[in-house]
Amino acid sequence: MALVPNKKGGTRPILSALETSAMTHVADAYPMPSVALGRPSVSDRLYMGYEDIDVVPPELYTKLDVKRGLRNADGSGVLVGLTTISNVHGYNKTPEGVVPDEGDLIYRGYHIAELIDNAQAEDRFGYEECAYLLMTGSLPTQPQLDDFRARIDSRRQLPEGFLHIFPRTTYSQNIMNVLQRATLLLYSFDPTPDDTSATHEIDVALSLLGRWPRTAAVAHEAAVASATGTKLRVPPAREGFSMAETLLDVLRGDQGFTHDEAMLLDVMLMLHAEHGGGNNSTFTTRVLSSSGTDAYSAYAAAIGSLKGPKHGGANAKVTAMVEDAAEGISDWSSEDQVADYLTHIVNGQAFDGSGLIYGLGHAVYTLSDPRAVIIKKYARKLAEAKGRTDKLQLLENIEKLGPEVMRDVKGTKKPLCANIDLYTGFVYSMLGIPADMYTALFAMARLAGWCAHRMEELYGAGRIIRPAYNSVLNDVTYVPMKDRR
Repeated sequence: MALVPNKKGGTRPILSALETSAMTHVADAYPMPSVALGRPSVSDRLYMGYEDIDVVPPELYTKLDVKRGLRNADGSGVLVGLTTISNVHGYNKTPEGVVPDEGDLIYRGYHIAELIDNAQAEDRFGYEECAYLLMTGSLPTQPQLDDFRARIDSRRQLPEGFLHIFPRTTYSQNIMNVLQRATLLLYSFDPTPDDTSATHEIDVALSLLGRWPRTAAVAHEAAVASATGTKLRVPPAREGFSMAETLLDVLRGDQGFTHDEAMLLDVMLMLHAEHGGGNNSTFTTRVLSSSGTDAYSAYAAAIGSLKGPKHGGANAKVTAMVEDAAEGISDWSSEDQVADYLTHIVNGQAFDGSGLIYGLGHAVYTLSDPRAVIIKKYARKLAEAKGRTDKLQLLENIEKLGPEVMRDVKGTKKPLCANIDLYTGFVYSMLGIPADMYTALFAMARLAGWCAHRMEELYGAGRIIRPAYNSVLNDVTYVPMKDRR
């Protein structure tokens, strides 16, 4: 949604054709309650009752030892399972409590920095190697990797008849919702969609790795075509490309891309491929998989989780905040100006008024997020080539000064480090990737991890995940209809 000046010196939204159509559709589907028309409404309770009926007194959580958000009182995660897939390390638990530590991300025993640095040193794409490692537990030989990539290649073409249905019936304000519906639609084109054998599970994952890039690109192009009144361009399905090359190919079209750009995107994909079983979308995958449901349903649910602004959708908030900072700070290299802007943010006087510096802090990482450390290193080369080092310096100043401002202004004692979201939007913008595709790319990369955790849940744990909620209801007396007020 774009903003244009109004007559009073403020701004008003100007809607695209797609946004106008979507809003009209929503208004038709969900008409306003009668109170909006000036008539008495019987729906006041329906729309406004949750402020007093769904609020549990905060002290009860402490009294009953409830782990809100599945977090312990010391901030560490509640242990709910065991995994051989990966490890997200950010602190050590000692008898004295949680001790902050440098962050580390480990796939099947291999440090992520080691996997990325070796692939980059050999000037080859590493995402497929990571995906194979996560899904099988072992690094592939060259023939195994070639076979793995060929299997993904053979599944890039969308099923016959799919494009007659998609995307016409899937217009949406968010591509993540489109990708979710497209995934559920693919269930209908699978002759044995409820098969949960290992062979079928791998085949579904490979097919989605092959099809999601083009599916998301078609969704993006459909939105552009609808908004501009132009003809929908359906990008071709190419073989022989890595995941990174495929994504840039379908998104950049005739613009093309360089090898260095594809190598940087490959680093992003490797960093996003997996992040432990406790992150929200992976845990969602495991919860659904524990019920024995089909792969399409599990992955569609994971997409819905990842879309959330507290999870994968956080990169959109960071991008918006950084753009606001770029406009409000005249000298991006001035630490005093950056600190002043961040102080206004923390005081709720800048950006969205939330008091949050987006891109700082993490549920596990304390002293450093290894993903942010790595991507910053590899992004610098492209930033120098594209003349964007000034923007990189602004991000680095936010990373450096943000924790200090939080400590000085709010008295925050918890260690705060930059997370990967602080740099994600900057990297994607250098690669010419549309902003509405940022979280979708995250999903495409994370599919490898989701698949590994789904299979570990299907064939390992063997029990449906079913936590408990402690009821704090009071008994009430039933009131007959005629006596209710």
